[in-house]
Amino acid sequence: MRQSRRVFLTSSVLCGLAVQATLSGVTPRVSAADWPQFLGPDRTGVSNETGLIDEWPADGPKELWRVEGGVGMSGVVVSGDTACTLIQTDGQQRVIALNVETGATKWSTPVATAYANGQGDGPRGTPAIVGGSVFVFTGDGTLARLKLSDGSIEWSHNVLKRHGGRVADYGMACSPLVVGDTVVVTAGATNGTVVACDSRIGEPRWTSGKGEAAGYSSPAVLTISGWTQIVAFKGASVSGIDLKSGDPLWSYPYSTDYDCNIATPVLVDGNVLISAGENHGSTMLKIGSKGDNFKVAKVWESTGGGSVMRTEWQTAIQLGDYLYAFDNVGSAGPVTHLVCIKAATGESVWRETRFGKGNMIAADGKLFASTMKGELVVIQANSDNYRELGRSRAIGRTRQAPSLSNGRLFLRDDNEIVCLDVRKK
Repeated sequence: MRQSRRVFLTSSVLCGLAVQATLSGVTPRVSAADWPQFLGPDRTGVSNETGLIDEWPADGPKELWRVEGGVGMSGVVVSGDTACTLIQTDGQQRVIALNVETGATKWSTPVATAYANGQGDGPRGTPAIVGGSVFVFTGDGTLARLKLSDGSIEWSHNVLKRHGGRVADYGMACSPLVVGDTVVVTAGATNGTVVACDSRIGEPRWTSGKGEAAGYSSPAVLTISGWTQIVAFKGASVSGIDLKSGDPLWSYPYSTDYDCNIATPVLVDGNVLISAGENHGSTMLKIGSKGDNFKVAKVWESTGGGSVMRTEWQTAIQLGDYLYAFDNVGSAGPVTHLVCIKAATGESVWRETRFGKGNMIAADGKLFASTMKGELVVIQANSDNYRELGRSRAIGRTRQAPSLSNGRLFLRDDNEIVCLDVRKK
């Protein structure tokens, strides 16, 4: 067993969830303003909402409600009038559902016993809401589907026990990816590095790979060279997987100290961006078509101590021709910059030095960042320079990115969940 390191894993970082796809026979209840999964509607960290604050209120954004939550690193997801997250309290990992208007608890359902880890206790993965159901993956590897209406468990099993494996050093951090009637997680199990189950009944569909460490990223559905596929960033590589059969399509080695590949792969103008902390860096990959056997080539690479971008546990956000991201210096060290780089070349545009560890999303031409200190920072998404609109303390120490739905911004820490009004007045 490796020694614990100061690695902060929020990731579970789900990406590319095809929420628009249907569960068999069920129409998803998804509106443009929903935030139904990690990284939002399109699993890119970008919302299409407009009319959000561009002048900072004297006392910061208005607090709509604040309620007691529990320990954990799971993000908040929203569908209609319901917000969900995973917490740990009273010796159990629980899925809780809140009324988005008031914060009142609708239901609270235990799905696994408490999970303890030196880098933070509780669940890591962010739920996914699809078709009136909530899919969750706990810190110990329990995958479950619950009814959104009342929290009753439709099915549940421990993926690691079923496929042979052990919990990752820092906990299972993958957020479930639901594609049609299939739910996919990165498990790092002996008999399946990536595991797909029938989302209706929970039974295995396929596995891909064997024995590779899971890492702490989450799979994405990306269309590359005309081929829609699952892209999984595992402990030592990134690969494309046929979403129906689980057959491998391509692979690229990307070994990071302590298997700490955490950020979600990002589709950038048809190419795939992967990035990792631990002083690793970033690489943009061009993946060929089926006709050339999905040949993999580097578009650009910036690695090592001089890298322009080393995303520790945050996923870079693309807006137009630019990527906005956190750059963590050293081996999971405390120094983190906020950076803007050119997506096509990896060239540095600007760098706000020592911004601090945090996470962020984008909407209405702005970056909404949460810092580990519990601040909400709103930044103009401007490739010319860093321009901060304002910041204020909103919550305790946190690692989660904000969630946004209908002008409401949700944040959580190990004690509370808060909802802020970020609509333009």
